[in-house]
Amino acid sequence: MTMLRIQDNSALSASDVESQIGTLAGKICGKTLQQLSEEGILIYPHTLKKSDELKGASHVLTYRDGKYQTENVMGFLGCGRERLNIVSRFSPKVGAAPDAPDHFLHYLLERVLDIPSAVTLETSANPDQQILRLLALLFPVYLQAAVRKGVFKTYIHRTYNDMNFKGSMDIPRHIRQNTPFVGNVAYHRREHSHDNAVTELVRHTIEYIRAKPYGGAVLSAVRPEVEQIVSATPGYRFHDRQKVMTENRKKPLRHAYYHEYGGLQALCLMLLSDQKTAISSGSRQMYGILFDGAWLWEEYVHTLIRDHFYHPRNTGTHGGGQWLFHRDGEDQRDIGLIYPDFIGKDAAHPVIADAKYKPMKNISNKDYLQVLAYMFRFDARTGFFLYPQATSAEPDQVLRLNKGCSFVPGSVAPRKDISLTKHGLKIAVDATSYQDFSEKMREHERVFRELLCRTGTATS
Repeated sequence: MTMLRIQDNSALSASDVESQIGTLAGKICGKTLQQLSEEGILIYPHTLKKSDELKGASHVLTYRDGKYQTENVMGFLGCGRERLNIVSRFSPKVGAAPDAPDHFLHYLLERVLDIPSAVTLETSANPDQQILRLLALLFPVYLQAAVRKGVFKTYIHRTYNDMNFKGSMDIPRHIRQNTPFVGNVAYHRREHSHDNAVTELVRHTIEYIRAKPYGGAVLSAVRPEVEQIVSATPGYRFHDRQKVMTENRKKPLRHAYYHEYGGLQALCLMLLSDQKTAISSGSRQMYGILFDGAWLWEEYVHTLIRDHFYHPRNTGTHGGGQWLFHRDGEDQRDIGLIYPDFIGKDAAHPVIADAKYKPMKNISNKDYLQVLAYMFRFDARTGFFLYPQATSAEPDQVLRLNKGCSFVPGSVAPRKDISLTKHGLKIAVDATSYQDFSEKMREHERVFRELLCRTGTATS
């Protein structure tokens, strides 16, 4: 197997890419995330609408001036014997091995998805097994999102041979099965049922995960959803697995209302295909899963400061957005819906914080204007950019808003009452193992929170 490891938001020469993953690069280069999603690639978060940074028009790989460029996307893609491993630019450089684990991505997923402590992503040295375990850990998230819409129901054709005739009679089958006639009638009918190809696929995936050593811990968080699927699939038979998979491959879900089930269907097929097609056998089919780095970073930061900040996108209600303006006149109404990343809970001393998945030096003018608008809206005199800090010697950078005008000599001066601080969370880039990385990150998180408390963003 040929594997290429590349960082997000970076460039690599065309010769390096094409010599190792030429077929795969040709399949994904220039394609939008929306197009890749329609081809069966999993995008997390599972709906592009949830990601403000990652749009459906974004790309995984683009070509320009003899180089391939990646964007704000992490994850893996594969086709045949070729694999592209896109790691975080903030992840420790664990050697130069293409299959070296992405500690930072795995850590973000563990914290954001609240993965049980009994389960780890790093127990296997086999990259394929790491991928399969990652997919299994994502299964509860996709299952919850799908079942929230209700257990999937669709029309199916069922055949019967009994005395309760109701439907269309199958004359050839009736003659074959009911001669001599003993009272039964062979017939078929169309039924609206919860026990269908999609729910059967989900049931097979549940049983597949349940059989793994870590299966109980993974499924423990979704017991109600698992029970609903189990009760909805009385026709489940272990030996029908290949038949169910084939039927689902032929009919991928495209229903707008059941969008979440489409992602779940793709995830289930990838998991159940581990020994037969996509991941292990060298199939020409393209497969993979991609993660929005900016979204993961924002949700991770929320897990650290949730006690002291509101997180509008995380409220799960339509009330999360805030209106920037109120329009006067006959048609009076609020306009300009905004979604600050974090709003301080202390109403007496409002604070705005913005999560940025980028180095300190890349936080610039557009970012300043955005946060200043939020600060002005909420009467906040203190603002923060919260970013991943990959270098050890990088103190916080405090920016003070200027007052005055350069056209009036001597009038421009920094204001002491309004500040915007770039506050980094140190990433354990010197870690030698995943356990070492996790332990160091816990300590860095403690320091990160303490500094916020000392600067008045929260109270202990």
